[in-house]
Amino acid sequence: MKVIFLQDIPNVAQAGQVKEVADGYARNYLIPRKLAALAQPNAVSQIETRTRKMEVHLTAEMKDLASQIEGKEVSLKAKAGAKDKLYGSITSADIAAELQNVTGLEIDKRKIELAEPIRQLGSYEIALKLGKDIAPRIKVTVIEEEAEETPVKKEKKAARKKAAPKAEEKAAKEKKAPKTAKKATKKEKKAPEKEEKAAKEKKKATKKVAKEPAAEKKPKKAAKTTKAAEKKTTKKAAKAKKEEKTE
Repeated sequence: MKVIFLQDIPNVAQAGQVKEVADGYARNYLIPRKLAALAQPNAVSQIETRTRKMEVHLTAEMKDLASQIEGKEVSLKAKAGAKDKLYGSITSADIAAELQNVTGLEIDKRKIELAEPIRQLGSYEIALKLGKDIAPRIKVTVIEEEAEETPVKKEKKAARKKAAPKAEEKAAKEKKAPKTAKKATKKEKKAPEKEEKAAKEKKKATKKVAKEPAAEKKPKKAAKTTKAAEKKTTKKAAKAKKEEKTE
């Protein structure tokens, strides 16, 4: 059955196109849904006229849309791993949605010419096929999305911050430890010297004590000598008196 298509049907036909299709497909699907009509001479002529008008109107709309989106920049965030590779991918649907957010214009994702989904961070220039000879270009930049911290990670981070001053204090103590050890070693080295000095002083003191009795003996000797001299003098005096008496 020959029909004229009233609307675009992907991979089948475009609006205004006359095409031969299966009878069942035309009767049960295309005609009831007003996607196509029987290609009768009068109907074809009317539809062609209407289609041309629609095309002109559509072309004007597409040109206006193209002027609004030409050169627009769109940024999309995605999680990435090693070598800037995305964990997932950016599709034409993602770009269309973000472009609508930026411009407020509804864009059919099928108009975005993306050979394959974007799987790596970076900037890409992408064309939109809005119509014949109407292909505005936009810039799509995919940036890395910062991973959200889980409550456990937050707690660990807080714990690390608390532990940091203690770790610094410990490090400072460890730094001081060698100095303290050095001081202790010096003290240990000085200890035998002090003991030796104390022993010498003790020896000297002992010698002094030993000399003192000898010093005491000398005065005793002197005392004995004095007494002996006194006795001699007394004897001499007594002898002299006797001699005087005899005379």
